[in-house]
Amino acid sequence: GERMLNVSRPSATSGADELFGGLLAPGFDRRTCLSRYQSPHYYKHSPYAPSPHLLQKLRDYEARHRKCGPGTPLYAKSVDHLRSGSSSSTEDDECNYVVWIPYNGLGNRMLSLLSTFLYALLTGRVLLVQSTDDFTDLFCEPFPGGTWALPPDFPVADMSRLGARSNESYGNLLDDKKISNDLAKATAQSVPPYVYLHLAHDLRRSDRRFYCNDDQLVLAKVNWLLLQNDFYFVPALYDMAEFEGELRRLFPAMESVAHLLGRYLFHPSNSVWGMITRYYHSYLAQAEERIGVQIRMFSWASIPVDDMYDQIMACSRQEHILPDVDGDEANTTSAAANGSSKSKAILIASLRAEYYERIKSTYYEHAAEGGGGVGVFQPSHEEKQTMGQRSHNQKALAEIYLLSFSDVLLTTGISTFGYMSSSLAGLRPTMLMIAKDHKVPETPCVRAMSMEPCFHMTPD
Repeated sequence: GERMLNVSRPSATSGADELFGGLLAPGFDRRTCLSRYQSPHYYKHSPYAPSPHLLQKLRDYEARHRKCGPGTPLYAKSVDHLRSGSSSSTEDDECNYVVWIPYNGLGNRMLSLLSTFLYALLTGRVLLVQSTDDFTDLFCEPFPGGTWALPPDFPVADMSRLGARSNESYGNLLDDKKISNDLAKATAQSVPPYVYLHLAHDLRRSDRRFYCNDDQLVLAKVNWLLLQNDFYFVPALYDMAEFEGELRRLFPAMESVAHLLGRYLFHPSNSVWGMITRYYHSYLAQAEERIGVQIRMFSWASIPVDDMYDQIMACSRQEHILPDVDGDEANTTSAAANGSSKSKAILIASLRAEYYERIKSTYYEHAAEGGGGVGVFQPSHEEKQTMGQRSHNQKALAEIYLLSFSDVLLTTGISTFGYMSSSLAGLRPTMLMIAKDHKVPETPCVRAMSMEPCFHMTPD
């Protein structure tokens, strides 16, 4: 059954459950991470309470991270084994690790990191994050009393070189007969000290063996797993007999996984949180309703700006998202029934400024039906996605969070940026359909069936 939390509509100033129903551990220094205890005051929806089983699993994980994380004797021992190249197995070591390697854009990274953390929970491993320059000063440390940052003297050098063709990848180790997924042959001594898991979008058939039960039992014998991925792979874990029962106990409501783990794991750094809260209080806080609109144009599905604007407005009329304007013949809903006399703030998140300009002009040139004030805002328009740049990632993260504080969300289908915003918000968004053959889709948008991100890569 689903347990619902009665904290669905706090304002940014009212009392809210600071720990999200026990999801967050108390006792952090507030000054080092202001967002951890302040963000609950900004979310408008908290539809799912964490299960007691999830809470216990998180507390157990935190204890394991304190015991095994960087700076501890057990971490030093595991690194020594790795450095020596000996096949120290999980049977010799109290602590086993999964190292997450950042890859692709910020939305992809967040969904991938969240999936990897769940994998660590399910397999009793400690999650460590390779710190790249563009991934620093984005998030606070999530675990009490320890760091998730992989120390720079980690023995596996230049992990950014790892890819589908790397000799150390699980798929290639299988193909080259350097590891066996026959449990009778895969002894603790026969496995390498580390295995690279290439689970990114260009994974090959042998890499997909990761998603097979027998292979998981073999990988369980490996002390260090290095994992690179750029999408949400939680749905594949549900398909594995090894994990399915535990996942159902952890998350009685399947659609709550990314919502609960996202709120647990991700807390914007003080510098990013400052950007978020300054913008929120300057432009969004006074509105009675906040509407988040996230527009992503993919190069392989591009359509002219005019067509995209028309699609957004057609979707809005179909689903009653943006306020109707006087003289809009398509509007058949009375202003009173629609509650449209509220003051509304529309937040546009897009790499481009054109949609913001047009939507803003619409409400400048026409009054909203029902007379409510409408403000249209766009924090940034970077024109193109810039990977590997910290300032770009900080702005992107700020916008993901500003969107997540919305009452209503309109996002772009298959956009990881939109998925992450919806999951943090605890909202099932309306999703703009993606163009096919560069033509506007007949159905402008659909209401999502779930707040969970979609799985873009079938395991087999």
